[in-house]
Amino acid sequence: MRNNVELAVHFEEAERLFYLQHYGDYCFGQHERNRRNGHPERNRETDDLRLDKRTCPEESIIQIGNMDNQIPAELFFKIALEYFKEFNERFGEYVHIIDWALHVDESTPHIHERHVFDCENQYGEIMPQQEKALEKLNIDLPFPNKAPGKHNNRKMKFDSICRCILIDVAKRYGIDIAEEPIYGGREYLEKQDYIRQKLNADIAEQNIKLKKKESELEEITLKISDAEKFADDVAEVAYEKAVEVVTEKVREETRSEDIKAIEDYNAFVKKSTKVTEQNKKIADNLLGIVVNKLKGLSAKIAEKISKVLSDPEQKSELKKPIKTSVLARLEENKKKAAELNAQRQQKQNHIHHGMER
Repeated sequence: MRNNVELAVHFEEAERLFYLQHYGDYCFGQHERNRRNGHPERNRETDDLRLDKRTCPEESIIQIGNMDNQIPAELFFKIALEYFKEFNERFGEYVHIIDWALHVDESTPHIHERHVFDCENQYGEIMPQQEKALEKLNIDLPFPNKAPGKHNNRKMKFDSICRCILIDVAKRYGIDIAEEPIYGGREYLEKQDYIRQKLNADIAEQNIKLKKKESELEEITLKISDAEKFADDVAEVAYEKAVEVVTEKVREETRSEDIKAIEDYNAFVKKSTKVTEQNKKIADNLLGIVVNKLKGLSAKIAEKISKVLSDPEQKSELKKPIKTSVLARLEENKKKAAELNAQRQQKQNHIHHGMER
């Protein structure tokens, strides 16, 4: 077997040749379209596709067991051959294994395998495109009812299918593999690393929600940033309403009892058999005049009270207790908000410390 340097050169040559043979027509067609559209600066060669992270080969590391519990390299080699055969039968039209190598000179035998996804574009040219290729293979999204994204894409489903194929092949050779996947990137992730990663994602999501709440709170705070002005406005409204209520109450109380007494007496006179009809009419007219006078008097009294209460100096003095009460309530709510924020922050810190242990 070649050493690592020779192997890397060999793989690079193989991949360069593969891209040239498979995607040369696409690059040529794209050059023609760019020339017609006046954008030759957009031209890309097959080597540009090979090195671009969006269209370069994807590498998978296949490993069964670990340094403390592993299978013989010969058995692993047989399982890998059968796995690649089933992989090609199922995905070979749109996913191409370009090269792979079995490493047995490290702690655990493992395979580095590199493949590329491609399918036809709208011009009938074959080009590297992962999502379209997986769509052609009828691989659905993990959550079809949700929008595609970083945590809901066909590649996730594809990786899961590949793992199931490897597990099935291994079982045919009497090897049991843990069916719970350990997610990660190109490098192998220990299970605890994945748990920590998940916790970080959850905390990040909670922080986004917290920042949104803080933003909403800040917006409300800005609206009442001048607490003195806010309290003064509240006191003004409260005072005006109080004046209206007091004035009306004075008006009602001033006339109600006296007018009721006069009206009761008028009713008594009208029912009396000892008073002539002519005198009843005179009494009714006189008592009516008295009632009207009282009503006018009550209105004047109420108007005078309202005028006194509306005097700027009097108003300012009487508003002080209202304003003081509003400011006290604002300060009380501010303290409560600070306590809640402190508790929330303490909870976040507790999660972080627990995760880092």
